[in-house]
Amino acid sequence: MSNDVLVARPDTTDMARAHAVIRQAFASVVELLGSVEGNDAAQVSRIATYYSTVLLFVRIHHEGEDELLWPRLRERCPAAAATIEHAAEQHEQLLGDLASAESLLVAWQSDPAIDRAAALAAGLAVLGANLTMHLDDEERTILPLVEEHLTVEEWDQLPAHGSLQWRQRAPHLRWLVIGLLREQQSAELRARIEASWPEALREYWSGEGERTYRDFIAGLRG
Repeated sequence: MSNDVLVARPDTTDMARAHAVIRQAFASVVELLGSVEGNDAAQVSRIATYYSTVLLFVRIHHEGEDELLWPRLRERCPAAAATIEHAAEQHEQLLGDLASAESLLVAWQSDPAIDRAAALAAGLAVLGANLTMHLDDEERTILPLVEEHLTVEEWDQLPAHGSLQWRQRAPHLRWLVIGLLREQQSAELRARIEASWPEALREYWSGEGERTYRDFIAGLRG
């Protein structure tokens, strides 16, 4: 009989679901910006809320990896040093694209003229293309390292970090973040995740959050 002890490994499919939220948002840029009229203040507000949330989602997502992922992988995977540094450097390179998109979004929301819409679409397209390359690389090269070298507890610190950041920086948008992530989950997974929520969060989602999300998405996507 083997004396080997089976050690639970991180389930990195939650990262792929977070990446799916990002990919979907950038794939929708042309459709959303191309269909809105500048005098439709309600839709301009929805689109601005959606993309400001997505851009903050990207920022918080990357900050968590910078703080909790790269240092551990550097220490434990010296043979993959070049791969890890490449992913970390992509974060640094994306910061300029991210800041530019944030600025263009603010400018468009304040004056949703055609030229500003075009500039915003272009800025989001650049960010989206570069993000897609990074996410593809991360899923192919980094997540296998995570599964091999991080513990379940260490991996769980990433969503915990994200939750804390949202509570501190944009608690008024938690319904949108929860809803976008739930769209990427199976019914079984949603039920399992929600069973682990604190009672206050379950009451918030069932009483207000889900309705707010559904109404918002119905208006956003027409």
